[in-house]
Amino acid sequence: MLQPNGINHLAIASSDMKGTLQYFNDVLGLPLVALYWMHGAENTMHGFLALNESSLLAFVCSPLIPDEVEIGKSHAGNPGAPCSKGTMQHLAFNVDSLEDLLAVRDRIRSRGIHCFGPVEHGYLQSIYFAGPEGMTLECATLTGKDMKHWIDATTVKELGITEEELHRLRNPIPYEQPAEPVQNAPMESAHPLKMVFPPEAYEKMLSQSDEELREHTRDDVPPDEAPSGGRAFY
Repeated sequence: MLQPNGINHLAIASSDMKGTLQYFNDVLGLPLVALYWMHGAENTMHGFLALNESSLLAFVCSPLIPDEVEIGKSHAGNPGAPCSKGTMQHLAFNVDSLEDLLAVRDRIRSRGIHCFGPVEHGYLQSIYFAGPEGMTLECATLTGKDMKHWIDATTVKELGITEEELHRLRNPIPYEQPAEPVQNAPMESAHPLKMVFPPEAYEKMLSQSDEELREHTRDDVPPDEAPSGGRAFY
């Protein structure tokens, strides 16, 4: 099955890069692995902390990111509260065992931060705590119970999901990559979901081949070897 197999990095907006990095470094023990000016974004920093060898927690910081937090809109404030659609309601980190979960809970509490749990969810157990800049955080460990029993029939019915649709959700359509690369659709026939760039920049990016765009945006020299930074994204 051709599909994403994990999270490479989560990129979260921050108006206080130093303080945010220090929180996750001290409270959760995540090491800093990269910190540099983000190419293609004026006055914007990118910082990365390692969760494991292939998964990172990242932050994007610029003077244009506002300090204000509005609970119920920009942020939820707790794991079950509302916030704006498309935003991250809460962030849950994985640990390998209940013993590890309890150790992380104690580490968090040792910093004077309130941490609740473990809470039993059947297929996983979780602890909950507050992060910087209004973030709602969780650490969780899977219990090994079969998750297929947690697709609730009444919830499926409430959402109007048919049996056929449920089967499709459980069994995504297989995809076989063709011999030749698939090209971007023309603007007029493309899907309505699009990233938000200045129109002229979007058109320019769309007019380039994959190879041309890759060369135009190439930024593969570490900043300590190329202090001037990378090229503009558009």
